Parts: sequence; C-alpha cells; structure tokens
Amino acid sequence: MTGRTRILVVDDQTVVREGLILLLNLLPDIEVVGSAGDGERAVELVAELRPEVVLMDLRMPRVDGAEATRRIKADHPEVEVVVLTTYADDESIFAALRAGARGYLTKDAGADEIARAVAAVRGGAAQLDPAVQRRLVEAVASGERPAAAPGGLPDGLTPREAEVLRLIARGLSNAEIARDLFISEATVKSHINNLFAKAGLRDRAQAVTYAYRNGMAD
Repeated sequence: MTGRTRILVVDDQTVVREGLILLLNLLPDIEVVGSAGDGERAVELVAELRPEVVLMDLRMPRVDGAEATRRIKADHPEVEVVVLTTYADDESIFAALRAGARGYLTKDAGADEIARAVAAVRGGAAQLDPAVQRRLVEAVASGERPAAAPGGLPDGLTPREAEVLRLIARGLSNAEIARDLFISEATVKSHINNLFAKAGLRDRAQAVTYAYRNGMAD
C-alpha cells in the first residue's frame, strides 16, 4: 500500500460533507476525490472515480448508506467502506456490517480516528468505534446464539481457524496474526479463506459479527 488513499465522502448534509472534506484534506495520507449527497449518487461516483475508501453516512434520501454499501461491495469488492454516522443503535450497526462495511465510527470521531480507520480497512482489518463495539457485543450477547457444532466450534471450523477468527475479531491484520501465531502470512490467508467459506462470510466485518455471535471473541 503506497501513496495517498483516495476517498469519496458521502453525507446528505452539505455542511457536514464540506466540513469532512476540509478536515480530510488536511491529512497527509488522504486525498478526497469526490463527494455525494445520497447513496445513489455515491454508487455512481464509485464507478466513475474509483476511490479506495468510501466514508459513508447511513440515513440519507433516495438510497441509504447500508444499501449503497451493499451495492458498492457487490460491484467493487476492492473498495472499502467506513461508516461515519450519528447513529450507533443495533439496527444501524448490523445493517452496515451485513452490507459489507469494515469500519464504523460515530460523528464525534476526530481526524486521527478517521485516519486510523482508513488505514486499518486498507490493511484488511475491521475498525469499530469502541462504543459501537460495546453495542455489538451487548446485542449479540443478549440474543439467541446458534448451537455450536460437536466439539464446540460451529460450521466445522478447526481449532486453528477459530484461533485466527478470534484474532480477526480483535482487529489484527494478517501480518499481526502471523506474528502472534508464528506462521506465515500465506498460511493466515489460507485459514481465512477456509473459515470464510465454511461460515459463509464475505469480509472481515462479517467475521467480527460472526465471532461475537458464536462466543468466539475475547
């Protein structure tokens, strides 16, 4: 990963959108390539401008942020989405993560937090605001968990795949997982591909949700 990260800013409030653009343009590793006021326009601009990360609001007219995220990830899986929203309720969090967002921040996040989230998702990790992560844990813990497979692991996961999943849920990158487990990054990728296939997961954000739902996160 080299050079500045190309970002598309999506928010229906003009003052918020313009403020974010000004803020992001002050960061040395970020280049704002465009902005949109609703999800439908965001989908069009991703195809046109090819950003690497979309900073996405959720509650917008025409097409909301979760649906826009789903469409973007379906057509451009290489583009990462970081949600930046006022809302941290369970419905919004799960909708965004199911749609394929890898980052979820609330609008009181500062420039440093946004920069860290952008760097994290570009590096293959999920980045959740601490308050959002607590809400996610509480929501999953209070819900009904699916029965585990014989041996305590769901969907036929091996102990090593479960270990990799736990580290993904902590927000570790592939390189960090490799260092923790004393294995190569290629082996980490192989384990991730296997566990994603077994559990029907599309990306790391879904893996985090899956890990908490199945009691496999620290």
